[in-house]
Amino acid sequence: MKPNPKYLNNTTPEFWANVKVISQKLGYVDRKTKKIKVHNLDQIIGLYKKMNFRTNKLIFNNEITEFGKLLIDYFEYRADALENQVQHYLMDLDEAKNLFDYLYDKYQPQCEIPMNKQGGEKGVQNYFTGIVNILLEVNIGEYDIKYSASELTAFTLNKVPFRSLSRRVDGSFPSVINPIALWEIKEYYHTKTFGSRVADGVYETQLDGLELNEVRKTLDKNIYHYLMIDSKFTWWKLGRSYLCRIFDMMHMGLLTEAMFGKEVVDRIPIITKDWIQDYERLKDFRDFNINYPL
Repeated sequence: MKPNPKYLNNTTPEFWANVKVISQKLGYVDRKTKKIKVHNLDQIIGLYKKMNFRTNKLIFNNEITEFGKLLIDYFEYRADALENQVQHYLMDLDEAKNLFDYLYDKYQPQCEIPMNKQGGEKGVQNYFTGIVNILLEVNIGEYDIKYSASELTAFTLNKVPFRSLSRRVDGSFPSVINPIALWEIKEYYHTKTFGSRVADGVYETQLDGLELNEVRKTLDKNIYHYLMIDSKFTWWKLGRSYLCRIFDMMHMGLLTEAMFGKEVVDRIPIITKDWIQDYERLKDFRDFNINYPL
């Protein structure tokens, strides 16, 4: 799912500070209906008065401000997108296995298919990662790609390391050095609770996004950054508040795109065309394994 330009291009850090405070204090999910909450103006003003915040950013001369309208619109849009789109993209274990088996039989991939590190009945392929890797292999063709990173992503200038991310990502194109695109995959079919490990995965991606924005600004380079997640039980039944956080993160400009479950089938063929186009445009100007243009 790509971010909506209305909120990506017309918001500021102040806007997102308001979104986070309101969401935290008034809640992300209604405990009775289990629906994503849509906060209205009266609720937000009531909260701000209770917290001794000024309300003139929301209402002025008894009329809602443009800032206030944008906040209300965003809460409505977030709830609608998650309830009516994202929920239905997410797969359970059996659905993911069936899609993986179908793609594997169809394409007979040569790419890496990692195994789940848990033992016993859980010691099977990472189905969602396998789905993503197969789709990448089919659409990338003969171009280089790293399906799993074994080192930190780094960016160079004048053949010297210039910036590096703080953590390893799951994959990159065409290399972990000066990548055009990089991605994280979070699949949790075998978990029974929404633990700190799952929550940490969201915040790690946010850190990557902040660091990549600094790299983009400093080097004036376009770098695609994706988060791909699956498990309907984990993310929808247990972790809807974190889906809201991912949605916010994307609209804050910390993710190029977030992809949910089987959405990758439609989106990967499209996004890889952008990667290849950028690769071809830049290949005469840089060595992907070494440096940016001098």
